[in-house]
Amino acid sequence: MTLETSIEFLKGIGPERAKFIKNVLGLQTVEDFLNFYPLRYIDKSKLHKIGDLRQDIEAEIQFKGKITDLQEIGYGQGQKRLTAKFRDETGTLELVWFRYSKWMKDQLPLNQELFIFGKINVFNGNFSMPHPEIEIDEKKALSNSLLPMYPGSEKLAKRGINNKFFQTVLAEIIKNLPFLIHENLPENLQKKHHLISRIHAYYHIHFPKDLLHFEHANHRLKFEEAFFFQLGYALKKQHHKASVLGNPFAKVGHNFKNFYNEVLPFELTNAQKKVLKEIRTDMKKPIQMNRLLQGDVGSGKTMVALLSMLIALDNGFQSCIMAPTEILSQQHFNSISELVENTDIKVRLLTGSTKTAERKIIHEELLSGELSILVGTHAVLEDIVQFKNLGLAIIDEQHRFGVAQRARLWAKNKIPPHILVMTATPIPRTLAMSFYSDLDVSVIDEMPVGRKPIITAHRREKDRLTVFRFAKDEIEKGRQVYFVYPLIEESETLDYKNLLENYDHVIEFFDGKNVAMLHGRMKPPEKEAAMQYFASGKSEIMVATTVIEVGVNVPNASVMIIESAERFGLSQLHQLRGRVGRGAEQSYCILMTSDKLSNESRTRIKTMTETNDGFKISEVDMQLRGPGDILGTQQSGVVDFKKLNLLTDGKIIKAAKTAAENVLKNDPQLKSPENSDLRNYYTKQYRGKNKWGRIS
Repeated sequence: MTLETSIEFLKGIGPERAKFIKNVLGLQTVEDFLNFYPLRYIDKSKLHKIGDLRQDIEAEIQFKGKITDLQEIGYGQGQKRLTAKFRDETGTLELVWFRYSKWMKDQLPLNQELFIFGKINVFNGNFSMPHPEIEIDEKKALSNSLLPMYPGSEKLAKRGINNKFFQTVLAEIIKNLPFLIHENLPENLQKKHHLISRIHAYYHIHFPKDLLHFEHANHRLKFEEAFFFQLGYALKKQHHKASVLGNPFAKVGHNFKNFYNEVLPFELTNAQKKVLKEIRTDMKKPIQMNRLLQGDVGSGKTMVALLSMLIALDNGFQSCIMAPTEILSQQHFNSISELVENTDIKVRLLTGSTKTAERKIIHEELLSGELSILVGTHAVLEDIVQFKNLGLAIIDEQHRFGVAQRARLWAKNKIPPHILVMTATPIPRTLAMSFYSDLDVSVIDEMPVGRKPIITAHRREKDRLTVFRFAKDEIEKGRQVYFVYPLIEESETLDYKNLLENYDHVIEFFDGKNVAMLHGRMKPPEKEAAMQYFASGKSEIMVATTVIEVGVNVPNASVMIIESAERFGLSQLHQLRGRVGRGAEQSYCILMTSDKLSNESRTRIKTMTETNDGFKISEVDMQLRGPGDILGTQQSGVVDFKKLNLLTDGKIIKAAKTAAENVLKNDPQLKSPENSDLRNYYTKQYRGKNKWGRIS
């Protein structure tokens, strides 16, 4: 027997069962079975009495007694169920089999002392146990150790593939463990992190003597998964830094110094200074920077991006900043142009809406080097867009761009530009440690001085008049207001507020006020006109859909009213809230919902009203949606850990990450004798998987 042995050769399986197990559970080899872990464990050392049963009992339990009164009962269209009475000295319990064979009926031991085990059902005050496990041997029935409970289904049970089946097969595999698996972690690493051996971990995950043995086994297997995952990303980063050259930006010159000392409109926060230093240190080296910049809404990422581009300019290089939407690109262009308007730095905007004549000028100025900073959308990626000397590429809201699209930026210069990817959607720390480990991560976790925390409130339909009056009072103070709707028009299937219907209601209530409208069906020039109408202050109210989620900066807007807020995810609600609170005045976000909320919607609304911290919100979001949804489709298929839980195992992930980095720091190619087992295991297990790093 080896780990690669097909399960059809295991005792009690055979070709037909093996095919069935493969189709239902995806298990094909001995290794698959070894990594098919129990869902939970139960204590079978105790016997219960029927007379002590309570209606709220949920756990599987065990009784000792006799089966009597076996009978078949017809139901449905020609179907039968088998029932029996089970008695002990305190009472009677009904046993039920909905699908059974004649063989099983004939073999049931009647009027003989035995043990039954299973889950209790309660109906009309009567107790029953469907499909009980039956054991005659007391030694087998009563166990001093925890009993593993494996994933199962009625489909499997019909073929005799039940919990007892898995225990029997795995007991046979476990007997051969010393010949099947080898240690894959160095001894010093095991000692440092208090890890049991790999063999003991597999033994005690399937057949733990007690809770303590299970916990040690569970910890070892989780650490192992996290360690090799982190090792792969660390090797990938190491390979990148060793092989991908970058242009070194050796100096900080006139453009940066003049802007920083004479133009910068405010003092940078300590977090901005720290991040800028990290970027500066990266770009000094003749290695391509590959850095992720996380910062909450309004934390000042654009300023850090601009200062980084000025360093590129001081070293004779051009920069580009690419955003996923025209609105966000326009916003970046306006912000950057305004900041550098009193300098000789040239900035231009390139989007799908840019006119042919303007495009021609942009292409010429890029090739001549006259254009220092290009802001744009996907249009920047077109082959015709060529730079004289692109040194820094900044990608905003990077999760909205595919890997292939980002890679096309690399081809814009012979030596790839430094890459800075930014996101205003905070990534949970365990995900950042796991799926962005090949990037260096910077975090702006501090808001600019003078910003007041946004006050968030939850209101229902009965409060609508009060909310509208509050918005009117804010407008009278000279502020502006957003109304955001999940739908453009009424839906036959979704009972949510829609923009077109409520636009008229808003106009009617706020009589005499100018109301702008913005939604996804409008043409780009119409969107831009509506946005400028609101941003300039000519309109007091903006009625919109989520197109304003990113890229709209109106410091005078102090109220965000989100209609049918239960319709939105946490990340989206947080992004929408970030459209206010950008000025010095107190801002408010009001979440309007229906009276009936699901538990998940209630959690989202409660989270929003309790915190403005994007990182805390992202943690709750991951608990609600799971890691796969947070990462998006680009990362589908990578969240396939057998044991590790990204929601709860942050400490293990952090320890494993540090351990992997330290191993490679001391032995970059894993060539030392103490790392030979680790190297052999990694090479065999992950060879050919492109998400993992390479060992030369």
